[in-house]
Amino acid sequence: MNGKLKITLLCTTLFTGIAFTPSHAAQGIQKATSTVISDNYAETKYPIVFVHGMFGFNRLGSAVFGLDYWYQVLPDLARHKATAFASQISPLESIEVRGEQLLTQVEEVIAITGKPKVNLIGHSHGGPTARYIAGVRPDLVASVSSVAGTNDGSPVADLVQNIPVLNGVLAVVMDAVMTPVINFAQQSNLPSNFQASIYSMSQPGVKKFNAKFPLGMPIAKCTDGPSQANGIAFYSWTGVSNTTNLLDPDTIFTAMGPIAFSGQPNDGLVSKCSSKLGKTIRDDYKWNHFDEVNQVLGLKGFLAPDPVAVYRQHANRLKRQGL
Repeated sequence: MNGKLKITLLCTTLFTGIAFTPSHAAQGIQKATSTVISDNYAETKYPIVFVHGMFGFNRLGSAVFGLDYWYQVLPDLARHKATAFASQISPLESIEVRGEQLLTQVEEVIAITGKPKVNLIGHSHGGPTARYIAGVRPDLVASVSSVAGTNDGSPVADLVQNIPVLNGVLAVVMDAVMTPVINFAQQSNLPSNFQASIYSMSQPGVKKFNAKFPLGMPIAKCTDGPSQANGIAFYSWTGVSNTTNLLDPDTIFTAMGPIAFSGQPNDGLVSKCSSKLGKTIRDDYKWNHFDEVNQVLGLKGFLAPDPVAVYRQHANRLKRQGL
């Protein structure tokens, strides 16, 4: 469903994050660093800003012992001379609220780097959040890349949205417990609105959002959208596997994909069709929703492609496109 490193991931990292005082946590936007530069393979013209999904974060804990949402991705890009940042926005909020938070951080990156634009890469709920920036400030965006984006919603969100009791109970728990835990672990004080987050991924919410922000979206369901729109390049990719590694705890949340999606190809939380935005790089990676950001802790299928390498290759793609 929604960019989630869900309860299992949080349980895996919670003790790590809480073990450190907030002064050791990652606060605000986080720049990728590396003490070793291998080459300039990923050196794009414009900086790359990563946008996490629902229940997301930039880093829980410290740089030494913490856990990054984009596990091992940003340090690898830095080794190949990319200028990359991980955003820190509300784990649970509407696309518009998250988008305004992201806009502030995009402006910060532009001020830091002196570059006029950024390349946005969003996972799950981060996909529509990145699209919001492309809609309200296209002058600041060179490209938007959506990884398993909830661009056409999620049936899981519809299920929660349509059961008032379930929506109400989850909202209380998530807003009162889950977001404060993430806020503590990454030294933030971000607002939380579970119901707004779920609505933005339900069919009514998606329909309303896409009518206002159509850039890059396909005209026909489950097809590519325009690769260029309003001077912005659009790309997307996704996984279509559910159980990829029996040792990986995230399987608990993705194994029921065939039932939840009525047989549609999906990564356990987002369907292949929903992920479509702009030019499809690939829509059949042997990954589940968490493998797409190299979680949990890099566990994936034995023969599945390395997600870290895929992000590196995409940075090179952007570089070759002059972005």
